[in-house]
Amino acid sequence: MIKPNERLFFNPTDRLPVPAVRTARAPRSDNRQPELLDAAAALFAERGYAATSMRDIALAVRMLPGSVYYHFASKEELLVAVYEAGVGELAAAVRAASAADSRADPWHRLEAACRAHLETVLRSSDYAQVLIRVHPQDVPAAADRLRELRAGYEDEFRALVAALPLPAGADRRTLRLMLLGALNWARVWFDPAGRQTPRSLAARFVSFLKEAQDA
Repeated sequence: MIKPNERLFFNPTDRLPVPAVRTARAPRSDNRQPELLDAAAALFAERGYAATSMRDIALAVRMLPGSVYYHFASKEELLVAVYEAGVGELAAAVRAASAADSRADPWHRLEAACRAHLETVLRSSDYAQVLIRVHPQDVPAAADRLRELRAGYEDEFRALVAALPLPAGADRRTLRLMLLGALNWARVWFDPAGRQTPRSLAARFVSFLKEAQDA
């Protein structure tokens, strides 16, 4: 059982491999699921889950509200699909960035992963923003599935931190959770028109961690 405050990635009590979203329905030839997912991600990111209705999502894509249920049986199922897409997007970005030079210093690979995370969350993805804004405990009916998806992504950073050349006995878990917390909190205060960029922030975050270990 996961104890409170064990995880700071997005929110405490998140853990778990990534299940596919399954439906019993065969896809329609005029499948509008991608359009629905984009609209749901944008609205969940802007308003939050509770403040967004299926009617709102239907109106955003000019669809009858009842037609949305042909594609997704419930709002919870639609949220899980958005989460799955967001995790896939973030994980792909982080893997590509950290693997660009597998021979690079582990600190540089971690910095590249942080940069990819920040670029995705701060500048390009409603899906990634939903992962930070909507917490599993906010949606009890889907909480376990949402935790699985979040934990699958957090494993990317677990592996990167495990590769760092830290002193014996270093608390890697706390380091990882502090870093993920900082990365996600940047969404609250980051100014796109300001002097900082995802690249410069990633470098600064990792530099602070490295300096703390060397102190």
